[in-house]
Amino acid sequence: MILERPTSIAVIGAGVTGLVAAYRLLQQGHSVRIFEAGPQPGGLLRTFEVGGERIESFYHHLFTSDGAAIRLLDELGLLKTITWRTTRMGVFYNDHVYPFTSPWDLMRFRPLLGIRDRIRLGVVALQLRRNQSGEGFDEISAIEWMRRHAGGRVANVVWEPLLRGKFGDMADQVSMAWLWNRLRLRFSSRSLLSRREVLGYQRGSFGVWIDAMVHLIGVLDGVIHTSERIASVKRSDGALEVETESGRKESFEAVVATVSNQAFLSIAPGLDEGYAAKLRGLTHQDALCLVLSLDRPLTDFYWLNVNDRSVPFLAVVEHTRLVEPERYGGRHIIYVSNYLPGDSSLLQLDADALFAHYLPHLKRINPAFEEGWVSGRWRFHAPDAQPVFTVGAGSRIAEHRTPVPGLYLANMAQIYPQDRGQNYSILLGEKVAAMVAADLDAKGVQTPEGV
Repeated sequence: MILERPTSIAVIGAGVTGLVAAYRLLQQGHSVRIFEAGPQPGGLLRTFEVGGERIESFYHHLFTSDGAAIRLLDELGLLKTITWRTTRMGVFYNDHVYPFTSPWDLMRFRPLLGIRDRIRLGVVALQLRRNQSGEGFDEISAIEWMRRHAGGRVANVVWEPLLRGKFGDMADQVSMAWLWNRLRLRFSSRSLLSRREVLGYQRGSFGVWIDAMVHLIGVLDGVIHTSERIASVKRSDGALEVETESGRKESFEAVVATVSNQAFLSIAPGLDEGYAAKLRGLTHQDALCLVLSLDRPLTDFYWLNVNDRSVPFLAVVEHTRLVEPERYGGRHIIYVSNYLPGDSSLLQLDADALFAHYLPHLKRINPAFEEGWVSGRWRFHAPDAQPVFTVGAGSRIAEHRTPVPGLYLANMAQIYPQDRGQNYSILLGEKVAAMVAADLDAKGVQTPEGV
């Protein structure tokens, strides 16, 4: 659909959601400007180089069930650049690494002392995989549900350490709906034959499809302003006035903000108290990743959950168990992942200090590990990256249409009970773009006859 009179729309944020929303609106003939506070588009998909190859600052992969991402990559002609591989998962518990991929691994998982515990864990996993609705899960915490259905030992060894590692003091309040959807997503990407997880990765990094989106946005006459932080968005003379911190002011018929709740509160002073309360009512954790390049592998696993709260990080993701190390000059790449409250002292450490803090615990995972294995270290921090969906969150999610006419919000705090990821970011961008287009159409924006 090509519009007779292009409607001017601003998109705040050039992450996945913002780029997709802008692209879909441009395809319909709207005029779109994107304002990105950072130096490059991509958001959590931003990249850097190791051994001459780009790689994400925060670990990423695709699940076989990521239909929106697969559809968009196919549309962009990039689906052939995705390589699918089976991966292995492990658990670090009580100074020992255990495989945790297949039913046979489960039966040999010694921290669950009795066969009854192992069977209960397997039965609960099957029950959650088959549950399609998640009915009732929003009203109970994940830890409480697991204690009731899987037993105290299973909850203490398997689930509670992971929840506490990710959500800290708020772990007891995290909704079972969030954990149910997270587990269902992972189960859906498992091969029926091997029962191992099948994950996808894009050759050259997921920055390749971000580049493709940026190019197409330019072809469609969209404009991306980087290093341009928004100071305010307010209604003025029947339009929305966007002011940047550099002092630029522009008026738009609609504005789509893809920033966090807290950032949105700071730039949109015209929100009523009820809507603002929903935004303030959701807590977030910051993401912190230490990326290391090594001269040899650290473990045998792509994904290692750390079920030991004496370890100051949540997981180790060994990227080069999914992608050949030869792509990075023979280096083995690991992400040491953490989710932390914004006032955590770990967020004040640079890459060297963070590595020194983590080093004794990496040696616990692999006693042979030495600092001499490391040829490069990088630290990446993303504020408000992980929403904490507590019990009853389903009734507290802010609407995409804000109380300010023409102003929309689309962020990861609105995808409940799903978790963060490329697939849901794409879906979110498409959803809000369709909503904006429908609202503008209802206001009387006309299309040429016959189109």
